[in-house]
Amino acid sequence: MKLDSLLIGINTRQISHTDVEISNIQFDSRKVTTGSLFVAEKGVSVDGHTFIPKAIEQGAVAIVCEHAPEQMPDNAALVIVENSAEALGRIAANFYNNPSRQLQLVGVTGTNGKTTIATLLYKLVRTLGIKAGLLSTVCNYVDTKQVAATHTTPDAIALNALLRDMVDCGCEYAFMEVSSHAADQHRIDGLYFTGGIFTNLTRDHLDYHLTVDNYLKAKKRFFDILPSEAFALTNADDRNGMVMLQNTKANKHTYAIATMADFRANILDSTFEGMQLNISGNEVFVPLVGRFNASNLMAIYGAALLLGFKKEEVLVALSTLQPVVGRFSTLQAPQGYTAIVDYAHTPDAVVNVINTINDIRSIDSRLITVVGCGGNRDKGKRPIMAKEAMKGSDQLILTSDNPRDEEPEDILNDMMAGLTAAEQQRALCIVSRRDAIKTACSMAKPGDVILVAGKGHEDYQIVKGVKHHFDDREELQKAMGLQ
Repeated sequence: MKLDSLLIGINTRQISHTDVEISNIQFDSRKVTTGSLFVAEKGVSVDGHTFIPKAIEQGAVAIVCEHAPEQMPDNAALVIVENSAEALGRIAANFYNNPSRQLQLVGVTGTNGKTTIATLLYKLVRTLGIKAGLLSTVCNYVDTKQVAATHTTPDAIALNALLRDMVDCGCEYAFMEVSSHAADQHRIDGLYFTGGIFTNLTRDHLDYHLTVDNYLKAKKRFFDILPSEAFALTNADDRNGMVMLQNTKANKHTYAIATMADFRANILDSTFEGMQLNISGNEVFVPLVGRFNASNLMAIYGAALLLGFKKEEVLVALSTLQPVVGRFSTLQAPQGYTAIVDYAHTPDAVVNVINTINDIRSIDSRLITVVGCGGNRDKGKRPIMAKEAMKGSDQLILTSDNPRDEEPEDILNDMMAGLTAAEQQRALCIVSRRDAIKTACSMAKPGDVILVAGKGHEDYQIVKGVKHHFDDREELQKAMGLQ
C-alpha cells in the first residue's frame, strides 16, 4: 500500500515524499523489516524517536514522528505529525481498510463490568444466530476462533488486524472493552464506533493516571470521539454517568437499577443460582447474581435494543446467558460450603461482591474473604481494599495477588495499615495464595461462603518477573478434594 493512502485523515506538519510502498506498520523497532513504516511514539517510559536510526537500519522505508531525527537518509520518507500515537491509530485503520466501518462496533468503558457486558453482548448476538467478534480482558474471539488476549484493549495495529479478521470471516458485530489506557494512548483513534457504553467509575489505575480526574477524563475521551450517528449509553446510577455525555455528539441514552432511566430493571429475588428481574414489565430469570450484574444486564439489554434487536428476542436471550469465567463463579464443596471466585480488584468491586454475598447467605453462615493487591500498581488503594473487605467479612485473609517485582510482605503491610488494631487481630496474613485458599477451606463450615477475590479468570501469578501457573478455581477444587 502506498504511504499517501495510509495518511488519509491525518494532519501532517511536514512530508518529504509519499510515493513509497509500505509492506507493514510497526511501532516497535525490533519488529521492523524491509518495507516497514515505523511510527515513533513517545511512550510512558521509552521514546520511540530514539530508535529511528535502528528502524532505518533494519529496512524501514518511511518514518512517522513528532520531530525530525538528526540524520535521515534520502531514500526513506519522513512524515512529521503533531501526535504519533494518534497518527498510528488512523494509519493502522487505513492499512487494514477501515474494518470498524464494515461492522457494528460497540465499545464498553468504565472501572468494573466491562468484561461482563462486552462478553455477554457477544454471546447474546451469537445466540441469535449472528456472527460476532469480541475484544476483552479474558480472551478475544473472531466469531468462534479464540485469540489470546494480552491487554484489555490491544495496540492500534493488533486491534485493526483483529477487526479485519472479523470482517473477513463474516462478523456483523464486534464488542470491545475500551480501557482508560487505550483511550489516553490513542489506541482507539481511527475506529468508527456504532455505540459506547459507560459502566461506572471508581478508584483504579492511579499508578498511571495519577489522579481520579485524569482517570475520568480518559474514560470521557471515548465518548467525546463518538460520531453523531452512534449511541452513548450511560449508567444513570453512577455519579459520573452523566459526565460522560456532556460533550458527546452521539445519541444519549441511560440505564439504571435505582433511578429513572431509559432502560431500567427491578430485582425481585436473588439466590446464588441467579436473579428474578422485572425488565420493562416482563419477569425474567437470569443465571447471574448481584445488583452489579443486574446493572450490567440493563446495559446489555439497552445496547441490544439500540442496535435494533427486538425486545422479546433479547429478553429470551438474557435468560440463557451464563456468567463470564472468573466473574462470581461459584463452586459447591462436598463439605457443604460455597466458594466464589471473582475478579474484584478495586475497593468498589470488592464491596459489590461482598454485599451481594451477604444479601443472599443465611444469617447463621460466615463469609471468609481471601484477597490481595497487585505489586507495582496503585499503592493508595491497598489499605482501602483491606478496610472494605473487612467491613463485610467475618474472617479476612490477606494474601498475594500478583506481587510482580515487589516483596509480598510489603504489599500485605500496606493493606494491614488500613485496619484498626482490633481489626488486625481478626485478619490473617498468609503470603502464599495457595496456603491462604487452603486455610480458608479448612476454616469453612457447612453453609459458609468463601470469597477468593482479585484474580478471577487469570491462570497465572507473576513473581519477580516470572509468570507461574496459578488458578484460583483449581486451587479451590484441590482444597475441596475435587481434584
